[in-house]
Amino acid sequence: MAGAVTAALALSACGGGSSSDNSSKDKGPKGTAGYNAAVTGVVNPSDKPGGTLKLTIHDDPDSLDPQIAYYASEWNLMKSFYVRTLLANDTKPGADGLKLVPDLATEVPTPTDGGKTYTFKLKPGVKFEDGTPITSKDVKYGIERIFAREVITAGPSYLVDLLDQGQKYPGVYKDTDPDKMGLRSVQTPDDSTIVFTLAKPFADFLYMLQMPVSAPLPKAKDTGSRYAQHPVSSGPYKFESYDEGKKLSLVRNDQWDPKTDPVRKALPDRVEVVYGTAVEEIDNQLLANEVDIDIAQTGVQPGTQPKILLNPETKKYADSPVTGFIRYVAISTKVPPFDNIHCRKAVQYALDKTAMQTARGGVEAGGDIATNMLPPTIAGHDDADDVFNTKSGKPQIDKAKEELAACGKPNGFDTVLATRNTGKELKTAEAVQQSMAAVGINARLDPQDAALYFRSIIGSPGNVHSKGYGLMMAGWGADYPTPAGFLQVLVDSRLIYDSGNNNYSELQDPAIDALIDQATAEPDPQKNAGIWKQINAKVSESAAYMPFTYDKALNYRNPRLTNVYINQYYGQVDFGSLGVTS
Repeated sequence: MAGAVTAALALSACGGGSSSDNSSKDKGPKGTAGYNAAVTGVVNPSDKPGGTLKLTIHDDPDSLDPQIAYYASEWNLMKSFYVRTLLANDTKPGADGLKLVPDLATEVPTPTDGGKTYTFKLKPGVKFEDGTPITSKDVKYGIERIFAREVITAGPSYLVDLLDQGQKYPGVYKDTDPDKMGLRSVQTPDDSTIVFTLAKPFADFLYMLQMPVSAPLPKAKDTGSRYAQHPVSSGPYKFESYDEGKKLSLVRNDQWDPKTDPVRKALPDRVEVVYGTAVEEIDNQLLANEVDIDIAQTGVQPGTQPKILLNPETKKYADSPVTGFIRYVAISTKVPPFDNIHCRKAVQYALDKTAMQTARGGVEAGGDIATNMLPPTIAGHDDADDVFNTKSGKPQIDKAKEELAACGKPNGFDTVLATRNTGKELKTAEAVQQSMAAVGINARLDPQDAALYFRSIIGSPGNVHSKGYGLMMAGWGADYPTPAGFLQVLVDSRLIYDSGNNNYSELQDPAIDALIDQATAEPDPQKNAGIWKQINAKVSESAAYMPFTYDKALNYRNPRLTNVYINQYYGQVDFGSLGVTS
């Protein structure tokens, strides 16, 4: 009964109706390098082990703690190298990569008790890096840790919302149970069995148990807020060293048994990640083949794009997949004057989406113009859902001015636009600023550190209010590949938190909440998608979110890499499948 992966999800393999051609004639034969070859197949298949995989990124990680991390690139890295969970997404190209398969569990269970009870058995022989067996109690402890919001200040909260059920469980650090096993909705009758009992059916529950947030953690090794310095590995690699904000070095975990793990190839002997590299320097290193992959997977900078796209020799080592992300502007419903819907509508009409698309790299490297808050990779998407008639990408100045008059600000007003301080994001924010100026809205840019941006800058309503952030640059990809996995945390008013909030607009609409309850209990994929289509329409009508592109990312891959393909689950290269040649 888990939310089915429908045919609509497969659109990401072909671009979801994109105007660019992901089946480019630049491709080589199957299995060889070629432009967009990694979108639909595996480039350079190999099982050869050895070597060092060299990764880099501009930003610090939001966290290396699996219960806190919430960036797609961090989830991809964790699940590839040092975090195992009960279930995993399959590591295959195309729509197969969206399917759930057993990881620590022996099988994907069928729910009982009308869809409310899920019973898992753990595989024998799975161990942590120190050789201790992974038990059901370790899985439960890791999940209970999510409830300790004084320490776990970010990360997805789905399991908290589903499993608390009125208990008001305080988390492991305040748990009065002697064994810290006090969460009643999760039971461990023996060391190899874990049972989840929901208060009511939730069609997408199994996807919660694929996320790193559900990773097992041995109670004796929990260092609280310092856990990110050395998470205990259950995967094929373990931390050798971590110099915060600079470098992470991973080496083989000799307690990992490949016979228990059909998901990860674990070919390199070492994995090295360098943090804090300037975005332009990352592009230079990629083209010089000094590093293998930019793990951000958000695309090369605009100045680098022609060096790739206009040179056949470099283009054949690049891919521009539809990532499943939406790039959008969140408009606060609580920061004046945007508490007036007409002021929000003025922004909808004023924004020049074509200029924003260009700032991100154009159609080929930035994405198609977005018309609503469900991407083409998710069931329920309909490109014709375009309340403000923005598909052309052009601003509608007259309508924007009409809405300004309707909200009592005919001459415009001042506001603050929050943005991350990185390349394309900052350039896109500048395009927003220029669009606003054309109708008299003076949007002062406030660039912020990318590592903290979503967690505590715009993820803290108190900070948003105090800083006067009327507009916030944002991007979002599905936590799991269903409509609920994409949209719920963005628009459900019951999921607005003091920290780690993702409903950045603080949208509160009882009609939306009621439809979400219908959708999450509906197991039929077509009916489910229909309800989310209604939800999406109401979100558009609120004018609280202004999507501008369905994201694409032009990324370069080192020619020496083997087993390169885009995993649709993350919309990125699957890091755990990569190998290197000498």
